[in-house]
Amino acid sequence: MNIKRIVVVEDDLAIQRVLLLALRVAGYEVEAASSGDAGLDLVLRTRPDLVLLDLMLPGLDGLSVCRRIRSDSMTRAIPIIMLTAKVATDDIVRGLDAGANDYVTKPFQKDVLLARIRAALRGTEDDASGPLVLHGLSIDVASHVVTLDGRTFELTLSEFRILELLVRNAGRVFSRGHIIDRISDGEKVVTDRTIDVQMVGLRRKLGAWAEHIKTIRGVGYRAE
Repeated sequence: MNIKRIVVVEDDLAIQRVLLLALRVAGYEVEAASSGDAGLDLVLRTRPDLVLLDLMLPGLDGLSVCRRIRSDSMTRAIPIIMLTAKVATDDIVRGLDAGANDYVTKPFQKDVLLARIRAALRGTEDDASGPLVLHGLSIDVASHVVTLDGRTFELTLSEFRILELLVRNAGRVFSRGHIIDRISDGEKVVTDRTIDVQMVGLRRKLGAWAEHIKTIRGVGYRAE
């Protein structure tokens, strides 16, 4: 059995101890760091299967650590779950756009957090099946790279998740509510208006290919 390795970056030592114990009991190999700089170094050196990342850290903050992980070709596909006491919508959107796969707020329930970790790790296994392709556009889910005719598109994480959802399910209409569930992992922190703004940005970046994304009036969006 392949034991998954998790790095915990958390400066509150009491919470860090709780996390380490819970993760080890659940069967994971775990290492921890108490600052952003030490956490980033640990992730770059060990390349774990998943990172639990606090937002408020001494040294580099969690957003900066997340962006640095995503900017490195060797670590950009590692799932990142942000674990923080910050619950404002703007904070959560910034975390997702920085590259986090999920956002869990403190205080948290251990069983819920473990379920989120399992879901994130399943996603990396599912991504190993190869890129998604539609009308020449290729989406490499594992590395979060979108290409068309040799050109690579720079998308935010939310834009990437929306595009992946639509391309993976081409021909199916998704309501804004369904898209919200997909990009916010079930937490209602993203509004219908936010989705429309994300779609405007996504279409602008995709250029002519965006003609394949249709707005279904009164319902939502569909790739065809």
